[in-house]
Amino acid sequence: MNAVRIAPSILSADFARLADEIAMLEAGGADWVHIDVMDGRFVPNITYGYKVIETVRRLTEMPLDVHLMVVEPERYFEDFIDAGATGLTVHAEAAPHLQRQLAHVRELGAAAGVALNPSTSLTAIENVLDVMDLLLVMTVNPGFGGQQFIPHSLEKLSRARRMLDAAGSRAVLEVDGGINRETIYQCWRAGADCFVAGNAVFSAEDPRAEIGALRAQCAERA
Repeated sequence: MNAVRIAPSILSADFARLADEIAMLEAGGADWVHIDVMDGRFVPNITYGYKVIETVRRLTEMPLDVHLMVVEPERYFEDFIDAGATGLTVHAEAAPHLQRQLAHVRELGAAAGVALNPSTSLTAIENVLDVMDLLLVMTVNPGFGGQQFIPHSLEKLSRARRMLDAAGSRAVLEVDGGINRETIYQCWRAGADCFVAGNAVFSAEDPRAEIGALRAQCAERA
């Protein structure tokens, strides 16, 4: 099994205390900061863009895992990478020229990821495994934090792990949606190695300790 990465999503952070929240994530041992960019078109919510990525980059040296829930994601590649994004993940559903877009992200110096909605088949990535650094399997329908985990996602995660292994891919297998102490272990057993947790971390009684508690759900049972 690969190392467990915890990538808290600042979608659930208190933006009035963003510097403190980022410092808390660092102190808690988070591996990445997950930044959800939503345009109100691909998903029914609007969040933030360039300036927030730039601000978070000034606050931390942790990798910034930027999830583009937007139409025409290629319009944002240069600006977001210039702002400090370490990796950009585009939705296969919004990327008709997926291979070209992933190759472009890599050319710009960032890791290239693909996200799949719960109803999107893994066949969408069969022909881009060679230009993909990360596969994000959504276990809720994207757009809002705090949603309930979709149970049949576990079987999809298992198939994704087999697909990546069979191709000899070193891509990270990330999971996002309803991740908490109850679901993280199941996803880890299914083959995921990076876990986006927003509500579970920021709504916890002790958010800093919750990062370690989530990691321990996998490590203690390894």
